[in-house]
Amino acid sequence: MATSTSCTGSTLLQPISKIIDLPLDQVNFVVCQLFALVTAFWFRLYLHPSKTSPFIRHVVATLLGFYLALFCFGWYALHFLVQSGLAYGVMIFTGVEHMHKYCFVVTLGYLSFCQVTRIFVFDYGMYSADFTGPMMVITQKITSLAFEIHDGLMKREEHLKPNQKYLAVRKMPSLLEYLSYNCNFMGILAGPTCSYNDYIAFIEGHCYEPKHLESNGKVNGKFKQNDPSPKRDVIQKLCTCFLSLMVYLVIYTACPTDRVIDDTFMASNPFYIQVLYLYISMLALRPKYYFVWTLADAINNAAGFGFNGYNTDGTPKWDRISNLRILHIEFATSFKMFLDNWNIQTALWLKRVCYERCPYNPTAATFLLSAIWHGLYPGYYLTFVTGIAVTAAARAVRHNVRQHFLGSDTHKLIYDVITWFSTQIAICYTVVPFVLLAVGPSLKFYSSWYCYIHLICVLLALVLPVKSRRRKQQEEPSEQNCLSSPDNNCNQKQKAT
Repeated sequence: MATSTSCTGSTLLQPISKIIDLPLDQVNFVVCQLFALVTAFWFRLYLHPSKTSPFIRHVVATLLGFYLALFCFGWYALHFLVQSGLAYGVMIFTGVEHMHKYCFVVTLGYLSFCQVTRIFVFDYGMYSADFTGPMMVITQKITSLAFEIHDGLMKREEHLKPNQKYLAVRKMPSLLEYLSYNCNFMGILAGPTCSYNDYIAFIEGHCYEPKHLESNGKVNGKFKQNDPSPKRDVIQKLCTCFLSLMVYLVIYTACPTDRVIDDTFMASNPFYIQVLYLYISMLALRPKYYFVWTLADAINNAAGFGFNGYNTDGTPKWDRISNLRILHIEFATSFKMFLDNWNIQTALWLKRVCYERCPYNPTAATFLLSAIWHGLYPGYYLTFVTGIAVTAAARAVRHNVRQHFLGSDTHKLIYDVITWFSTQIAICYTVVPFVLLAVGPSLKFYSSWYCYIHLICVLLALVLPVKSRRRKQQEEPSEQNCLSSPDNNCNQKQKAT
């Protein structure tokens, strides 16, 4: 049944909401995304850079974005303008030397303020398509741009990492460019985050230049073309959306996560059944995110954004701003592999603004920033604190155990099966508080497991030795030279580390 939630947006689709028995805010969100998909095809064909100036493309993308925001969230969409305006004022009126720090504090602080008020305006613990969701993506864009401007205007070229050189912004964006980047119709509702340079290249029509048409490091002249079609990839992603939505509506309805703390369920089922049920319920929950992020990716591709060169067979790749790799998630054999393929653009944001720049304990700082960014529900913090312990344990096991299983394919297969099972259980165990949100239910779940995974992870992290990040970088300097379109190739190498 549809859950009764407050909806601050348009009530035009209320009859449809009643017919299909889904909350109005979710109906508004899906309909707006479908409208954005159709508009994206029109934008690519009729406002192509060869036919239209960047100014017109910026204006149209921004106005359409604000229209969708108003339809979904009503006047709460003004928070998008307030947040963007405050940050732009900081960029203009403060020195470049510390501008990125002030922008980070102001933008994240305003997001946290809205999240606190949202808890009191909406029902506590109620999932809804509220206005703070888009603000989370805008926060990523604002802070990323601030750091990119700082790198481009303050740092010397030799002091930048390869990916930072690519991302560095060499001039202050105009107000129109800034608003278009933050609030365009392709990403206003669900993202994903992208770099400012990539977005401007898309608007100006430079995203298909030869530097992006590389296959195995060389320009493939045989398949080179100026404007590859995203039609095939968009259709594939829409099919993925449909399947994900069906799986979520059918399975998760029958296997809700909150049943894992039901007294009757725990008393009437042995522990291994509880473990199996937990895995199935989490497996059925993920398609909701697959649907939202894959549809957002398809919208950007339909507009011509997201091109990432060519495959070896000459077919175009449209994964430049993709937010997930489903098969890599479901068959992940390590905690890091799961995180690297889940919400990819957010992981890149955390890496660029926190992990690479934090001088002390970057892993803990990154998890803490992720928790603050998600919101103020206690379950988020329990999840990310647990994530720190699981990450440390997984790293320790990999460094000390994996090499003993690489002698033969059979041993490697055994290792992969064991680590896949361990990773899936660890992920499910870790994210339960993220779903339950409140402290009481989360602690009830962990106590029903006697905090076994917490204790095992802490023990492994303390007993098994692991090289520090700085020492590791000194011993493997070649990895710092990996080439850098926006982190794609570099990340693939670093994921194996």
